[in-house]
Amino acid sequence: MQSELFASENLAKPSSAPGMTLQNAKSVKYTVNGEMLARQGAMVAFRGNLQFERKGQGIGGMLKRAVTGEGLALMSVRGQGEAWFAHQAGNCFIVDFEPGDALTINGRNVLCFDPTLSYEIRMVKGAGMTGGGLFNSLFTGTGKLAVVCDGNPIIIPVTAQAPVYVDTDAVVGWSAALETGLHRSQSVGSMIRGGSGEAVQLKLSGEGFVIVRPSEVTEAAAAH
Repeated sequence: MQSELFASENLAKPSSAPGMTLQNAKSVKYTVNGEMLARQGAMVAFRGNLQFERKGQGIGGMLKRAVTGEGLALMSVRGQGEAWFAHQAGNCFIVDFEPGDALTINGRNVLCFDPTLSYEIRMVKGAGMTGGGLFNSLFTGTGKLAVVCDGNPIIIPVTAQAPVYVDTDAVVGWSAALETGLHRSQSVGSMIRGGSGEAVQLKLSGEGFVIVRPSEVTEAAAAH
């Protein structure tokens, strides 16, 4: 059978070592030898001897069911085998953490990660409920994190002299050392749309970078 469908770039790559690799721009392959963690519903295929378990109320009362206040639930994948992950054909990127690295990521952009990474659910300082009750996850440790983004991300440097203001629906993540707060501004666009005329952005200041997606459409809005 002949077809461009069977082009080499579309074929599943053989595993060379445990852990995650990019299958292509839209999906991540994870060769599991033990355990890994992923967002529920993100697995599109697997093979081998793998068990999937919803991350819920565990022994000792640790509730890590949700990465964010938006209710993104996690699952653990255990055993030996291969699994492929993707989310709404978003672009996938792998972040390799070294000792001392710390990154704050919006839960909607988390795809999967190594169990050697630590994550802590935090409300974004200064945002509060006015900013949509913005909850993000702080990732630290050593290992890899797969991030998914609508479109090609924009990486904007942040300096003490030049803070950056981002739409709370468009922000993907930022350097954990940055200071956060709310910034209010008059927006011609919001007035034209019939809003109050006041827009609220997340202000990031300090030294580091912010990752922004080229879309303000939330998943909830896109579903309607």
